[in-house]
Amino acid sequence: MEAEMHSMSSLFEQLGLAASSADIEHFIDSHRPLPADLALHQASFWSASQADFLKQALADDAEWAELVDELDAQLRH
Repeated sequence: MEAEMHSMSSLFEQLGLAASSADIEHFIDSHRPLPADLALHQASFWSASQADFLKQALADDAEWAELVDELDAQLRH
């Protein structure tokens, strides 16, 4: 079975956030840069459930992990 391909919009929807391209750009612009020593899931702007989802996606190398990594990189620039 082939894994479903997700988009950044679908990641934002999964996190319960507005998911249009403009919404994503605004979110990233208003929350960056994250400090280098702060794990993505530890950022203060996440709810507990959002933080858990992000942490688990990376820990499990889940289907969302690549997009979570991409979001992390974008928030650090």
